[in-house]
Amino acid sequence: MRLFLIIIFSFISLYAFETKNDIFKLYQEKKYALACRAGLNAFNKLRKDEEFVLLYAFSCLKSDNIDRLAIPIITLKKTKEARANATYFSVILMQKKILLQALVDSYDFSNIKLPTTDYVLSKVFDLYIEEAHKVKRPLYLFEDKINPRLSYKLYLINESSTNKIVIEEFYDTIIQKRHIYW
Repeated sequence: MRLFLIIIFSFISLYAFETKNDIFKLYQEKKYALACRAGLNAFNKLRKDEEFVLLYAFSCLKSDNIDRLAIPIITLKKTKEARANATYFSVILMQKKILLQALVDSYDFSNIKLPTTDYVLSKVFDLYIEEAHKVKRPLYLFEDKINPRLSYKLYLINESSTNKIVIEEFYDTIIQKRHIYW
């Protein structure tokens, strides 16, 4: 009976390892949305593996599924690196929530001071807090502070009675990426 249990646990461990490797391959291939979805499916099995949790969280971040960062934020606590990444994810998630409230409810957050990140939502959040809150508009255009050839368009859309933040990234006048957050 004991040998049978050892074999069963070996298969479970091997399957989990393959799942983690599969997600890593998807991440390397820049298939972030697929990696995020696969990570969500494997999360309960691998939630104690901080390396996996980071892989899952960064996959979700890179695919703009930032609401899925909430659980990794809670679970990343064992190592210094994990805690730093949890803080990084927390800042981005908070900035999204604050930006949505500011855009939808016209709430003034102009005197708020938060850490920032290199993530596009953070850049736009900082630009909005510095400038755009002064006048409510349906559309905001921002120029990147570091690279003047980069610009961002910020606006809301309403789909299925849900307000969503849209950020379009431009290089010169060519759209590079469109991010949607809800």
